[in-house]
Formats: sequence, structure tokens, C-alpha cells
Amino acid sequence: MLFNSYIFIFLFLPAALAGYYLINFFKLYRMADLFLIGMSLWFYGYFNPSYLLIICGSIAGNFLVAKGMERAGQRQGIRKLLLVLGISADTAVIFYFKYFDFFIENVNAVFGKSLELQNIVLPLGISFFTFQQISYLADSYRGETKDYTLNEYALFVSFFPQLVAGPIVLHSEVIPQFRDREKRRISMQNLSKGLYIFAVGLFKKVLIADTFGKAVVFGFGTIDSLSSMEALIVSFSYTFQLYFDFSGYCDMASGIGYLFQIELPQNFNSPYKAVSITEFWERWHMSLTRFLRTYIYIPLGGNRKGKIRTYLNIMAVYLVSGIWHGADWTFILWGLLHGMLSCLNRMFQKTWDRLGDVTKWAVTFMIVNVLWILFRAESVASAKLFLFRLGCLSGFGIREELYACFHLQELEYLEKLPVFSYLPARVTGFHLWLFLAGAFFVVLNCRNSREKEFRPNVFNALATVVCIVWSVMSFAGISTFLYFDF
Repeated sequence: MLFNSYIFIFLFLPAALAGYYLINFFKLYRMADLFLIGMSLWFYGYFNPSYLLIICGSIAGNFLVAKGMERAGQRQGIRKLLLVLGISADTAVIFYFKYFDFFIENVNAVFGKSLELQNIVLPLGISFFTFQQISYLADSYRGETKDYTLNEYALFVSFFPQLVAGPIVLHSEVIPQFRDREKRRISMQNLSKGLYIFAVGLFKKVLIADTFGKAVVFGFGTIDSLSSMEALIVSFSYTFQLYFDFSGYCDMASGIGYLFQIELPQNFNSPYKAVSITEFWERWHMSLTRFLRTYIYIPLGGNRKGKIRTYLNIMAVYLVSGIWHGADWTFILWGLLHGMLSCLNRMFQKTWDRLGDVTKWAVTFMIVNVLWILFRAESVASAKLFLFRLGCLSGFGIREELYACFHLQELEYLEKLPVFSYLPARVTGFHLWLFLAGAFFVVLNCRNSREKEFRPNVFNALATVVCIVWSVMSFAGISTFLYFDF
């Protein structure tokens, strides 16, 4: 189920909130947990009920492994064996659903075989809830997850705001909140705050990200005919589409969390303000970065075993990040290039620090923008062609089809008023330039939802209503969140 859909906003979310708080009102706390688990499974299985077998099996299997480690007590051999078996099983599940066909394709290419592809449908969010459970197993091995019940564990994994696109939460962040009886009552402060953040996120997704997405679809579908200016605009469009799509999802997930009195960890912190690749990854998909650092980089030795080992560990982390994002050489190269740049950033940190902030930001932003092309392209060959069109200075013309991607019907109605019609009538492609300039301004100057101190007032109430109503009126072109694919 999508957050940006009629069924979610008008049926699912009101029913989930009403049922959860009504059951808690009668102090039936375990039943309230079971109700929320059931609603989360409905949310997850809405598009494909067969997904429920996968997530339920994953939850049951990982919980049994964790309890086995708990009962093993001080017998480290058994605990380590269970940990290895649990992580291996989780990894095998991801490999089969996400990478098996990719593996077969490469075997066929390298060895000249003709093995049949399975055309496996990737279950939504499998990378997210599997990584979340791997972190739980690692914490269980260290003895940090005692006395959790099955319903608490199932709710920790399946809680629908973060289920299919993150953040990758830790048990210590959410289970204690569900155990807090004070959080089982409605809080008008959190209710208004949650609605406001959800509305802003919905607006980012539906009105901004999806508008940029039209230009992206056009550009990557006509790479061989793009002028250099069109290629630049399309690359910026994908950079901003990904930003507002993921930022919008994070806001919506966070806002829904507040509606249930649950504060989810921050997953997005204005990453295009970063002045280095290292800082970019401290701000982008923060829960994934934390997972890779805590459960891969540090166990490999971190920076404790010399410079060469440190750089190898960094490259390993970014390789895993690339593979995690998708089964294609484009993602692998994207991850390795980010790893290489992070190593270079570390090697020449003093030299880099002597550059001005504006220069550091501009270089970082352009590198991120160029690498997003590889991230979006359907193949390495397509990415190379796009980069060629971008750099060959083949022309500065912009076709009407690209301009048309930014024409919103709502703005056209507004421009019928004389005060709003002057610039659109005189500036070719006014809407395109408006969106690009506005996006740059927002990502560089506006505070994100975690930086703002929310106060219920008339302005925030009006903004909430406008964002929700405008977004709902634009649901005709519903699209999934980009990170659903990962």
C-alpha cells in the first residue's frame, strides 16, 4: 500500500489510529499490539498477499534463532553457530529474491551458458526488514535483547511506517516506546505534529518529486537524442526527484510515527548541504550508513588496523551499499566510486579543508549529481551514453516535450490572474526554471523536519490542510516511492 493513495489516507490510516487507541483505552495492551501487527501485515500484503509468507516466515525464523542464542547462555560456540546460521539464512533469502537472476545472467555471459532466468518478483522492503533483523541477531548474540516477546518483536519488524523503505530501526529505539504506557494515549501535540510532517512529506512526493520524475522518464528514455543542456537538466531532475522522493517518504514515515506516539530515528538530514562525500553519507540514508558502520565496518576492524586496512574496509562497506541498492553493475560501480571518493577524501582531508566551503559544496554536489546518473541508468552502457551527451557540448536547445514535463495544471489556473501571468508569458520554459531554482533554494536553505521546532498554530494548520488537499487532488498520477525498489 502506498502512503500517497486514497485507500491509505481515507481508510487505512484512520482505521489503524482509531483501532489502536480505542483498544489501548481499555488497557488491552497486548491486543493493541496484535491489532497494529495485523494492520501492518495488511499494509504490506496489499499489493501481493504472497509477500506475507515471506515476512512472517522471516519474523518467526529470526525470533527463534534469537531465543536460541538467549537459551544457550554462556555457551559461546552454540551462540556463534546460531548467529552464523541466522545471518546466512537472511542473506540467502535476499540473494534468492534480489540477486539470483543477476547471478544467472552473469554466469551465462561469462561461461556462455543459457541457464533460464527465474524472473523472481522482488518482495517490497525485503532489504530493509532483513537488515533490521540481522542487526537484531547481532545484538542478541551480545546479550542485548533479553525478555522481548514474539508480539513485541513482530511489531518492531513490521511497524508499517518504516516497513518497506526504512529507516532501518534498532530494537532499542522502538520496543521501549511501545512498552511505555504513557505513549498509548492520544497526544494532541504529537497528533498535530505528525499530521503536519506527513502533509509536508506528501507534498514533496506528489507535487515535487513526481514532477521532476516526468522529466527523468523523458530524458532517460531518449538519451541518444538529448542535447547537452537537456542532459544537464535531466540529471538535475533526477538528483532532485530522488531527494524529494526519499525526503518525502522519511517525513511521511516520521509523521505517521508521531501519530502513534513513536519517534523513529532520523534517516535524512539535508544531504545536499554536504561539503564532502563523507558528510553526504552522514546525511543521506542515515540508518543504512549506521548499519554498515556498526555491523560491517567496525567488525572488519574499522580504522584500528592501519591505513591500508582502513581503506579496504571503507571499500567493502561501499561495495555492500552498492549491492544492497540493486542487482546490477550500475549499483556496484556506483558504490565502489563512492567508496573510492571517500578514501580520497580521507587521504587528502587537510588539503580539502583548506578549500572554501562554496568550492567544497559545488564539487561535492556535482560529483553526487554525476554519480546519480549511474544509479538511475538501466545499464552501464546507458550511463556512458548519457555522460557522453552531457559532456560533448552537442547543443543548448531544449525541446518542448521537456518543458511540458513541468507544466502543472494548478499553476496554469493560477496564471490566468494578471499578477501571476507576466513572467510565464515572457520566459520560455518558465515552469522548468521555477522548479529547478525552487529546488536548489529548498535543499540549500530550508530546515528539515527534525530541525524545526513544531508549534501548533494557525499557519501550520493551514499549511497542513493545503498540502494534503493539493496532494490528494493530484493523485491521478500515483507513483511508487523510488526506494521501494531497494
